[in-house]
Amino acid sequence: MATLSWRHHTLIQALLSRGPLKEKDFQSIFTKITGKSPGNHQSLFNEYLRKINGELAFVQLELRACRNQYDGHVHYGVVNNVSDESSKLGTKYSVPQIAFYKGIIEAIVQDAAAQGFISTIDALNIRLENQFLAGTESQTQGGSTHIPAAFRNFSMSQKERTLEELARDHWLSLTDGKVGLGVRSFLDLRSWFRSNEVPPCEVCNEAAVKAELCKNEGCNVRIHMYCLRMKFSKSRAEKVCPGCGTRWHYNIAKVEALDEEEDASAPPESQLPREPSTRKRPRTRAVIDSDTLEPGSSQSTRLTRRSVRLKSSG
Repeated sequence: MATLSWRHHTLIQALLSRGPLKEKDFQSIFTKITGKSPGNHQSLFNEYLRKINGELAFVQLELRACRNQYDGHVHYGVVNNVSDESSKLGTKYSVPQIAFYKGIIEAIVQDAAAQGFISTIDALNIRLENQFLAGTESQTQGGSTHIPAAFRNFSMSQKERTLEELARDHWLSLTDGKVGLGVRSFLDLRSWFRSNEVPPCEVCNEAAVKAELCKNEGCNVRIHMYCLRMKFSKSRAEKVCPGCGTRWHYNIAKVEALDEEEDASAPPESQLPREPSTRKRPRTRAVIDSDTLEPGSSQSTRLTRRSVRLKSSG
């Protein structure tokens, strides 16, 4: 088993202590400790990531890259791959807070318009009782289930504080009265998105939480804005829906065009070990467990827009 050097340890510690880092910041740290630029030494950079993940796998952690779907920026972070009762003890969030977070995530990804957010008011009105009932495997003989007081008495002020805390920890984002996903959610919930059949982007096959939709109401194609830039940036690229051929009304702004060369490169996710990506998603039930909220841490299956729903876990 290869031993990690102090350089590997520094990269890991930077992510653990600071949380997810933007690509330029993470690569800057790499350059400072190795004297090599990832842009000019891509193979060396990839080898560092592979070696780190080889060691992190023994403690069920993973150094992963993802894009923030709201701005297209790449982030790196260390995520926890464990999902068991023991790991739940390490979270700083209470059970009601986790249920509140889960309700928000479900509401965001269920949006058939793929706006990627819900209003703060809608978030605060999420009922924790529904989350508890959805997660109950069996009911009492009389057909009713006792809802814990912690769920029933979770106040509006507690919800507001929880929103602020989740935003500070980058699990959620708060902007102009809207609640969206934070970069840490994009990093940690990849498997959850797939298991719950969140419609994928037609270009990159990652969950299309925040995306553009085909104008044809009978078509279910979704594409991330940054994937659209990559796909349609070439002058000869035909700007039509890859699914139904409907013309896709999209104009690349000049400021966006400056980033085309960078966006056209292979996504960082492809540099890291990852779960197999398939266009047809398994119909299995998944749960956002509290271990996910650790403080350190080309044809697709079609769904009609009106039927995009998470499967109930009853």
